[in-house]
Amino acid sequence: MTTILEVAKKAGVSKATVSRVLSGNGYVGEEKRERVLRAIAETDYRPNLLARNLAVKSTQTIGLVITNTLYSGSYFSELMAHSARLMEQQGRQLILADGKHSAAEERAAIQFLLDLRCDGIIIYPRFLSIDEMDDIISQHKQPILVINRRLRQHQSFCIYSDQHANSTLAVNQLIALGHRDIAFITGSLDSPTGLERLSGYKAALAGHQIAVQDALIVEGKWHAQSGMAAVASLLARGCHFSAIVASNDEMAIGAMKQLAAAKIAVPEQVSVVGFDDIPLAPFTIPSLSSMKIPVTEMVQQTIEQLVSMLDGGNMAQNKNFTARLVMRESIGPGPYG
Repeated sequence: MTTILEVAKKAGVSKATVSRVLSGNGYVGEEKRERVLRAIAETDYRPNLLARNLAVKSTQTIGLVITNTLYSGSYFSELMAHSARLMEQQGRQLILADGKHSAAEERAAIQFLLDLRCDGIIIYPRFLSIDEMDDIISQHKQPILVINRRLRQHQSFCIYSDQHANSTLAVNQLIALGHRDIAFITGSLDSPTGLERLSGYKAALAGHQIAVQDALIVEGKWHAQSGMAAVASLLARGCHFSAIVASNDEMAIGAMKQLAAAKIAVPEQVSVVGFDDIPLAPFTIPSLSSMKIPVTEMVQQTIEQLVSMLDGGNMAQNKNFTARLVMRESIGPGPYG
């Protein structure tokens, strides 16, 4: 492997001159610069990136932390794909680190990216608490931005969608259509998003003086099979319901499949609403109504905010993105409409 000293000898310059050419710091005459660049090309020299990054104090890399249990599904595919595209447009490289299965492992993933000297880090947390993330941000000079959680101390460092409010909105719209017996398929209850959507469902019912029926709440696991299992459980309990809200579209699609297997018509007998408005939603039969979370806009805002911080720009206040219900064929009037 060619060394920087060998490049310097071939170019007929000092080692320091080669370093200045590589780092872009300090003056080097054009003739010497050309000799150094020609020597680099001829020797196929590969500079030590870590050493170069230490010299220029920038790696042009941004880290992204997501736990591997969230990699599957259209929502996170869109998040990661859009992050990569925007980073490419910014001339930066995206480095993905796995948050795995605990707050300690999410913290370790952040530290891994810091050790790589990423200029900034974005985290979509599953396990770290709000207080823990506030502490991590306070401890480091590199900006660490959080998607989909509202921080208390560092409001300029978070971009989020209020999942409690989003769920309340979905249920309120079903109630406005005449539904009162509304079943709810939760996400995993170790997920902050799953818990917030469940609390929003309960808040909407309470706001209309509708009693919460525990029998109408079934825990799902974010995938279609759990949506099918949830409907099977509701039917086995003998529950009466005219609508189902599922905490994501995959579970809603599974729910519709199980309703069809039970010869229960959607939306004539049961209306179904999901979350995330995945690309498949318009193509189900019937087409799935869904709460559209503006994930693309959230990612764009996060990256723009991070780049602004890195470039010394203003730090905007936290940005809350509101979901909206995309009405399709899976919603119909309820019995009280």
